Amino acid sequence: MSSDTARLIGQLDPAATVLLTVECQRGVVGPDSALPELADAARESGALSNVARLVVAAHEVGVQVLHAVAERRPDGRGASRNARLFKAAERLPVQQLTGSAAVRIADPIPVSDGDLVVRRLHGLSPIAGTDVDALLRSFGCRTLIITGVSANVAIPNAVFDAVNLGYTAVVPADAIAGVPADYTPAMIRHTLALVATVTTTDEVLTAWSRPHQGA
Repeated sequence: MSSDTARLIGQLDPAATVLLTVECQRGVVGPDSALPELADAARESGALSNVARLVVAAHEVGVQVLHAVAERRPDGRGASRNARLFKAAERLPVQQLTGSAAVRIADPIPVSDGDLVVRRLHGLSPIAGTDVDALLRSFGCRTLIITGVSANVAIPNAVFDAVNLGYTAVVPADAIAGVPADYTPAMIRHTLALVATVTTTDEVLTAWSRPHQGA
């Protein structure tokens, strides 16, 4: 066993690991996405399928799953308006409205009764300003696996926030997506690899299939 494999097994102890899916909702990565280019990238790259594979495996080995969803109220209260991205989102034909089909987790990702869905009305991060940190601490989390979209904004936000809060961030490179398609590997290589353990879906699944060796 290589030292990298042994380290990954140690980091991914199911008892101290949480899997986070970021904005894997129908209105973002589904067939009726508000952001069809991003949805296409998530599906065509295999990222969405790999997120689903990781969620299935997490359920099997007892890893807690959190789904981070971005949504807005019909009246817009609480929504951020201090960046071009937010203003552009207000004009999109598909709105991520609370209670609508757009904010349900997209196929083929399964959601079990034990999964938790954390919803946010404002900001760019699935962690800052949400219940995620408190939940991670209640689960005894040391390692956070971060998956989903987008590699442009929400994924790096989640990685930075996780590291700043003291968690080990693990990013399966084939389970995140952004636009354009060639931006994602550049973000991983030049930014995320500096602060997170970059791995693959298969390597995570392999690590979970072996006896835990200790952190």
